[in-house]
Order: sequence, then structure tokens, then C-alpha cells
Amino acid sequence: MLASMSRKGNCWDNAPMESFFATLKTECVYQTRFATREEARRTVFKYVEVFYNRIRRHAKLGNISPADFEQAF
Repeated sequence: MLASMSRKGNCWDNAPMESFFATLKTECVYQTRFATREEARRTVFKYVEVFYNRIRRHAKLGNISPADFEQAF
């Protein structure tokens, strides 16, 4: 793999990940007070693997989940 780096001041490379992390924080992390790091790790894993990838609809994919989008192709 090669790292993708754009010129200074060009944020296009980071935009998808920044959007994902903002969604993760808003929908999952800020809603919960974690007792341990392990609990936080499990909760974030469950959010990403179960909800975000299999259930949550994404506007960029035609309002279907990434799993459904992948199955269609």
C-alpha cells in the first residue's frame, strides 16, 4: 500500500474518514459513558461492524446499507 498525500491545504484525501469519524462520535461515542476501554472498544466495534456496515442506510449508496450495496454487485 502507498499512503495517499495531497498538497498542503487540500483536504480531499481526509474528507471521507473525517465524515465517518464525525458520524461515529455523534451516533455512538457521545451517547455513551464507558466504564472501561474494553467496553468502549466492544461498543465501537459493534457499531461499525453491525450497525454502520449492515443496517445504517447511506445516502451516497442510494439509501441502502453498504452490505446490501455490496450484495447487489
